[in-house]
Amino acid sequence: MMKMLLPLLLMVATPALAEEVAAKPFFSLGNTEFVVTIAFLVFIGLLIYLKIPALLTGLLDKRAAGIKASLDEAKALRDEAQKLLASYERKQREVQDQSARIVAQARDEAATAAAKAKEDLKASIARRVKTAEDQIASAEAAAVREVRDRAISVAVAAAADVMAKSLTARDGDALIDGAITLVEARMH
Repeated sequence: MMKMLLPLLLMVATPALAEEVAAKPFFSLGNTEFVVTIAFLVFIGLLIYLKIPALLTGLLDKRAAGIKASLDEAKALRDEAQKLLASYERKQREVQDQSARIVAQARDEAATAAAKAKEDLKASIARRVKTAEDQIASAEAAAVREVRDRAISVAVAAAADVMAKSLTARDGDALIDGAITLVEARMH
C-alpha cells in the first residue's frame, strides 16, 4: 500500500504547487498550513476547556491507586501466608518433639515392663520350686515303704542334679511337673 501511495504523493508535490503555496501569505485561510495550525490550536483548546487532561490524569491516578491497592493486598496476603507457614512449622516442631517424648516414654515403660516380667518369672520359678519341694517332702513322709521312699528320694535327687546341669528353667519346670504327677499317681 505504501508503494502505491509514494508515486501519488510525488505527482501531487510538484514545483508548481510549491510556488502556489509560497505565493500565498501565511496568515490567510487559503494557506493550508495556517488552517491546520488554527485547527490544531482549537483542538488543543477544546481538550483543555473540556478538562480532558484532568480526566485522563484522574483515570491514570485511579488506575495507579488500584494497582497500589492490589500490591498492598498482595503484600498483606504474603505476610499472612508467611505467618501461617511459620505457625505450621512451629506446630510441626512441637508435634515432632511430642512424638519423640512419647517414643522415649514408651521405651522406658517397655524396659520397666521387661524388668518386672523378669522378676515375676523368677518369683514364679521360686514358687514352683518350693511347691515341688513341698510335694516331694509330703510324698516322702506319706510313703508306706522305706524302699519306695528311698527310690523316690534317689530319683528326685538324680533328676534335680541332671536338671540343674543340663536343662533350662522351662524344661526343668516341665520335668518337675511330670515327676510330681507321677509321684501323686503312685501315692494314691
